[in-house]
Amino acid sequence: AALLAVPFVILAAGCGGAVAAAPAPGSVASPPPPMPTHYPRTKTVEVVDEYFGTKVADPYRWLEDDNSSETAAWVAAQNAVTEAYLANAPAREAIKARLTKLWDYEKFGLPFKEGGRYFYSRNDGLQPQNVLYVADSLAASPRVLLDPNTYRADGTAALTGVAVTDDGSHMAYGIADAGSDWETYRVRSVADGKDTSDEIKWVKFSEASWTKDGKGFFYSRYDAPKEGEALSGVNRFQKVYYHRLGTPQEQDALVYDRPDQPDWGFSASVSEDGTLLHIVCWQGTDRRNRYFYAPLNREGGAPARAGVVELMAELEAQYTPIGNVGGTLYFVTDLRAPRSRVIAVDTTKPQREHWKEVVPQAEATLTGASMVGGHLICQYLKDAASQVRVFDLAGKHVRDVDLPGIGTASGFAGKQADAETFYSFVSYTVPPTIYRYDVKSGQSTVFKRAKVDFDAGAYETTQVFYPSKDGTKVPMFITARKGLKLDGSHPTLLYGYGGFNIPVTPAFSPAVAVWLEMGGVYAVANIRGGGEYGEQWHKAGTKLSKQNVFDDFCAAGDWLVANKYTRPGRLAIQGGSNGGLLVGACMIQRPDLFGAALPIVGVMDMLRYQKFTIGWAWASDFGAAEDGKEMFEYLYRYSPYHALLGAKKGAKFPPTMVITADHDDRVVPAHSFKFAAALQAAGSRDYAFDAENPLLIRIETRAGHGAGKPTAKKIEEAADQWAFLARALKFEPAVK
Repeated sequence: AALLAVPFVILAAGCGGAVAAAPAPGSVASPPPPMPTHYPRTKTVEVVDEYFGTKVADPYRWLEDDNSSETAAWVAAQNAVTEAYLANAPAREAIKARLTKLWDYEKFGLPFKEGGRYFYSRNDGLQPQNVLYVADSLAASPRVLLDPNTYRADGTAALTGVAVTDDGSHMAYGIADAGSDWETYRVRSVADGKDTSDEIKWVKFSEASWTKDGKGFFYSRYDAPKEGEALSGVNRFQKVYYHRLGTPQEQDALVYDRPDQPDWGFSASVSEDGTLLHIVCWQGTDRRNRYFYAPLNREGGAPARAGVVELMAELEAQYTPIGNVGGTLYFVTDLRAPRSRVIAVDTTKPQREHWKEVVPQAEATLTGASMVGGHLICQYLKDAASQVRVFDLAGKHVRDVDLPGIGTASGFAGKQADAETFYSFVSYTVPPTIYRYDVKSGQSTVFKRAKVDFDAGAYETTQVFYPSKDGTKVPMFITARKGLKLDGSHPTLLYGYGGFNIPVTPAFSPAVAVWLEMGGVYAVANIRGGGEYGEQWHKAGTKLSKQNVFDDFCAAGDWLVANKYTRPGRLAIQGGSNGGLLVGACMIQRPDLFGAALPIVGVMDMLRYQKFTIGWAWASDFGAAEDGKEMFEYLYRYSPYHALLGAKKGAKFPPTMVITADHDDRVVPAHSFKFAAALQAAGSRDYAFDAENPLLIRIETRAGHGAGKPTAKKIEEAADQWAFLARALKFEPAVK
């Protein structure tokens, strides 16, 4: 249920239509549409709310109705202005062509093994969605098991989840349409690739987990939304169900729900030995959770409701189950360990005094662990870069995994009987390489290595630590061409997130690679609110401390300017979701510091975010206006939408392109709609369009919060963002 920390490469937006292809040699290109003269004049309404005696106007409330023809007309008018501006960007087609070429490389997902077969995803380069393959061995030729590209002509149906039975005979899989968080689960025979009659609707924030006998699976879902509220209705009262193969959904057994706790959500999974149903009970985006379990019998089926044991019944810490040996459960927890540790709990002696520490807290932050081949494989972050350590089940250190350098390692899934596991390693300049790891010997061998038309050796990533406003040292990765002359001239893109205990670690993006080739510098600030240094770092950027996040980000910009990487007129900022809020707040608080802003699918109305879909879940990080006068006043002070409503007419803001999508049911598009309307009203003189200081919004149709976006739309989005920044930052991009 967390806000999505989406990597740049899958964030948001075309303008509701495909970008025109470059003309064929010898043909005459159509002239671009004329540059806009005015923004659409957005009407205002008389809506006033009162919070603790303070009256707050909301003149663009009508844009919250995503089903109205009036909102649709506003969207079309805004997209027309944005498209006309971008069509006049001279580098747009060249950037798009280079992005297309660089994006066209073979991509693989991490393999996993069930029933003696290997399953993994592959994309031949420019396919809209990754295709799922199955193979009898790593050396055998794989065959297509499921191709989501056949579901929709526009490539907007995405495979969201896969669960295979222990014997490898059947697969439950989720499909999401047009970027929605809603999923429909179906079942496919692995042998012949044919679907059964099974269909499970209205699944959200869940996975499927089969019983040991393969006769059914557990999942979580909400009640079907009312008509017209699928994209905006509030999601509460999640329930755990058991579905028996071959039966209609109406007959699914209700396993666990809490009618007295509307905000509780549940993640249900079957233990590797099939004896337990783990139920992780989450409450919004709070890092803390409760943990319950239910014994399962060998014949499968749903456990009795009365059989659910509430082992960790208080919301006091994070408890993530990683496996069991008989009745002993292993967890990653931050109980009395803000950087997390591994503990073991004997279910026959569940009292806390009998809990055992297996792997103690370390200086680095423990982000996850798995039990593979009789070992614990623990993944850590040290200054936002990966470290991986291997222990035996008693907690004795066996070895460290030798990683290729500073970057991000992910994966290491498997079973206790497995002799192997797989992981991916990636950095800002090196695309993902997938390794097979021999658990007994500790040897890593390359399984698949991406081959990209990019000269990684020409660039380097450095890490610096800069002081924030209150003196806190904050790490930042800076990637640029080797031998960069620090003369303050370089167009620089600063990215940040800063929320929900989510760390931002090194990743490869074809879009960022093109940005570097264009002559740009790419900086990522690991600001407070994220998970880079454990729970204390996270808490320092939440609720009444949220301003620390904005201060950290602005301090990163100040450092880049002071150290002559760039100057304010050449410094752009970008962030999505919670990072969109970050960009929206910082461009208003420090308009002098930034030359352009890209707030993507951002949370912009901090007084009403909790009233839509899963927004209520974010109160653990943000706080809510209803929490009291102090909390309301704090939110009201930095809320980007309200800050714009209070700005003077004709106020100066950096060139901005707000990005959202009409099917975003995570951060509903009304946030961006209202923000853009207020930005244009405050930042222009009587809605006159200024080509030197554009204030735009791009709204993609049939797209959501970011996940599942087809490749062509990713390329269009990146091309338009880079073309926008080239104009806004006034530089001539060097395009290959």
